[in-house]
Amino acid sequence: MQKRTHRRRRRGFTLMEILLVLAILVVLGSLVTVGYVQVQKNAYMNAARTQIKMLDDAVELYRLGVGKYPSGEQGLEALRIQPPDAPAGKWQGPYLKSDVAADPWGNAYIYEEVQDQYGEPSFQITSLGPDGTNGTPDDIRPVK
Repeated sequence: MQKRTHRRRRRGFTLMEILLVLAILVVLGSLVTVGYVQVQKNAYMNAARTQIKMLDDAVELYRLGVGKYPSGEQGLEALRIQPPDAPAGKWQGPYLKSDVAADPWGNAYIYEEVQDQYGEPSFQITSLGPDGTNGTPDDIRPVK
């Protein structure tokens, strides 16, 4: 008596199955990428707001010591290096422990002398935002 052995034929994946798995992976990858980009954008925006707040506080400390805000020409560097026009003994700086950092997109913060709603001297610190262009909706300014 002859023994019959049945070999089971091993089947591989069909082209359609492989394409379906690849399509699912592409969809999942794009969802993760889009989510990551949005999270990163929000993190950069929050970091810029936090840095502007820190710079605002340092400028206010400067005003309390010197008696006036830094001029537009002096800018934020007046927080690190004593300006020549600072009254003797009034400058208590440096008001920042390190150099003024760039915003999260690598642009310098813009310091401007302005007037408040009562016509008194004030200042505004702005980040140009992701596009690096002044005057666009993505610019970051503190709410005072």
